[in-house]
Amino acid sequence: MPLTVLGDTDVNRILHSLTRDDILELQQSLADALHWYSTSNDANDCCSDFQPERTHLRRKDGSTTLFMPASGITGQGVKVVSIVPPDADPLSGLPVLAENLSIGSDQSSVSSPRSSMSTASPFTPSSPSRTTSSAASIDTPTSTGHASLSSAPSSAAASAVSTIRGSLTLLDSQGNTTGLLNASELTAFRTALASTMLLKKRSSVHDLTVFGAGKQAYWHIRLAMLLRPGEIHHLNIVTRNFETARACILRLYNPQPDDPSYVNAVGSSYNSKMKANLLTPMHTEYERLLKGYVRAANVIFCTTPSSSPLFPAGYLTNPEGRKKGRYIACIGSYKPHMVELHPDIVRNAVAPHHEHKHHHKRQKEGGAVIVDTVSGCLKEAGEVIQAKLLPDQVVELGELFMLKREAMSKAAAKGVKVDGGCAFQENSGLLEWLTKGNVIYKSVGLGLMDVVVGSELVRMARERGIGTTIEGF
Repeated sequence: MPLTVLGDTDVNRILHSLTRDDILELQQSLADALHWYSTSNDANDCCSDFQPERTHLRRKDGSTTLFMPASGITGQGVKVVSIVPPDADPLSGLPVLAENLSIGSDQSSVSSPRSSMSTASPFTPSSPSRTTSSAASIDTPTSTGHASLSSAPSSAAASAVSTIRGSLTLLDSQGNTTGLLNASELTAFRTALASTMLLKKRSSVHDLTVFGAGKQAYWHIRLAMLLRPGEIHHLNIVTRNFETARACILRLYNPQPDDPSYVNAVGSSYNSKMKANLLTPMHTEYERLLKGYVRAANVIFCTTPSSSPLFPAGYLTNPEGRKKGRYIACIGSYKPHMVELHPDIVRNAVAPHHEHKHHHKRQKEGGAVIVDTVSGCLKEAGEVIQAKLLPDQVVELGELFMLKREAMSKAAAKGVKVDGGCAFQENSGLLEWLTKGNVIYKSVGLGLMDVVVGSELVRMARERGIGTTIEGF
């Protein structure tokens, strides 16, 4: 049995070669697996009963190693990720973790010391002696459109970054090792692949606001642009590090600078009218601009390991904030004390509403928060825990989808063409909520996602002759 080894360069090469159709095909495969995870019995290997508990160990040097085993349709796999924290630095603020990891907390309380939830700044501003700022926005035409720079560049040392390394090992149903992949880029990609499934049916994605500018933010933005080409007119990136945000934008349009023959799928569908705004807390009008970006957003991606809400609840819970339906994906927090979205926003999303008591326009609430795994989010998702949600107030993403064969059968019976990508259950109320309502998605990560996406990447690598193959392993 051959073993395919894919290093970080190989994984990047494959991921950046994916077209919109490739992404839709991957989402369909992932949707099928998540559907089986959420709804099937023990007759299916993707069933939640066959997904072992993740575990982790902490070493005396402060590093943490996470082990995530999983069972898929065609085999099994385990992802191993090591997180090495930076040296302690009182000026560095919170560490920026680029991956969507889920690590159980040993803390007895889910509430930890943090800044007031009423603050508008999600990050700790860097020391003035290390960072300069500009009160004026600068519109600079570039090869990628217009970028509105709402703060001057900050020092590269303005924030501490934890070192994250990992690998994914894949085995077939007979126990033969078939794949070994670098998990750095894969983790961010598979998380974004799941988050952007709900973008397909959204009625509008005109304004996209993203918190963070690491790998998670990058892949969420890239997949959004691929899946909804030409429909995103404003991209707002809110982060504490200007240079990281700038690098994220540049990478979107030149992800493979060392390959002169590379054709960027984003470039072919790029809307030249799209304006990118970069905002850091050092801007003198940070709170005003932050409120504007959040209120204007049709889609919000939160990709930071913040221990306090990224913006005040009132931005979205007061009458003005509730006039527009939004899709909000929170994937950055991975411990009970971490929270990106204010608990009041989460509670408001699941609270029963009586339309006749309101005299203002308010978008429909779904009555539940969508999660990748109920058990995982109830134990590890700060937003779910601090909002004190009950099990019946969260619904798994896999429950919303139809299997590919079921969708094709129903489409054939109606004589219509099957759309690419994942298909939602046929329910008018559900579709209205998912397309126009306020939808919150929270993810802490599933090993099943890694196995499904990793297996597809190994298949593509073998078809395209990428990576190293060891025969007879």
